[in-house]
Amino acid sequence: MKATHIKEGIYWVGAIDLSVRNFHGYLTQRGTTYNAYLIIDEKITLVDSVKDTHTDEMMSRISSIVDPAKIDVIICNHVEPDHSGAISAIVEKNPNVTIITCASGKKGLEQHYYGNWNYHIIKTGDTYSIGKRSFEFLLTPMVHWPDNMICYMPEEKILFSNDSFGQHYATSGRFDDEVSHDEALYEAKKYFANIVLPYSTQVIKELEAASKFEIELICTSHGVIWRKYIAEIIQEYNKWARNVTKKKVVIAYDTMWKSTEKMAYAIYEAFEQEGYEIALRNLQVNHESDVMTDVIDAEYICVGSPTLNSEMMTNVVGFLTYMRGLAPKGGRKAMAFGSYGWNGKSIPGVEQFLKDCNYDVKAVFTHQYRPTKEDLQQITVRTLKIIKQNN
Repeated sequence: MKATHIKEGIYWVGAIDLSVRNFHGYLTQRGTTYNAYLIIDEKITLVDSVKDTHTDEMMSRISSIVDPAKIDVIICNHVEPDHSGAISAIVEKNPNVTIITCASGKKGLEQHYYGNWNYHIIKTGDTYSIGKRSFEFLLTPMVHWPDNMICYMPEEKILFSNDSFGQHYATSGRFDDEVSHDEALYEAKKYFANIVLPYSTQVIKELEAASKFEIELICTSHGVIWRKYIAEIIQEYNKWARNVTKKKVVIAYDTMWKSTEKMAYAIYEAFEQEGYEIALRNLQVNHESDVMTDVIDAEYICVGSPTLNSEMMTNVVGFLTYMRGLAPKGGRKAMAFGSYGWNGKSIPGVEQFLKDCNYDVKAVFTHQYRPTKEDLQQITVRTLKIIKQNN
């Protein structure tokens, strides 16, 4: 395994995980990368590491440039094991290596790895010289763990951004202009929606604090390095973090005998007439993490379920529970709907979940057994009225 040259004396030495398909319930159809960066200077420095299962791959890439035992400094921006899992392997080769992290990072590393390591604790605004180059540190707690931080190398204008701007995206291209632009942006959006979204307030603070940096490269912890589309990805992060929505609706549902599905299409028809972008998602075949990617910039979220044993369908419960943990703040409007047989307890359950997400529930549509064409037309008419009243 060879390192990838980034700038003179700076290399990507991470790992590519082509087979991973699930990350904490988040479907990673395109795999992921675990990014680590090697800087050759007076103090040879490693920024982050990789998941322990890919330690050998990282060590092989480092060895193509330098003996890993010669690493003097490791910067740990995040304790989560897909970032820190291979630090122990470096410490084994050089027990005197300096681990740079924040106070909560030190605590987390000790609780994960139990090592009596040589720590150098930093806080926001601190700097650390490695020779010709230096790092400035910015603590970003809860983006998305308490220990999170980022660091900036002013001499090279590189932001080592940790989880921010990342993507679960395994590709042979290391840079944003070496891969599909649409894929990279989509995976960045999906990453934000499924990992970073609950911490949008903290992201806004991070973006404001980091705006003083002149950036030529954003070296992420997952996915591609941004060098061509830096302004675009920062602009997108600002929109996502500030809950900017567009004329868009997400209609997510499960169905047993197609009655709830027909209701979904009746709602669809109303939004289509009003010129909305529509994401119609049957939860039997669409994963909740993909639906969350649709939710992030949607004005309306409509969720439907038939009743099964006095409960919602399990796919709907799973999605609603997942969304409740990630729910974007402010401005979202919602509708609950569903068909039922001898009791309709699922639909109030959907409504309550949507309220728990702090969405403004504008309508609840229920129908016993199969809706007629006239019933469906009434749903469309009522939905149209609600849309017009709220524009």
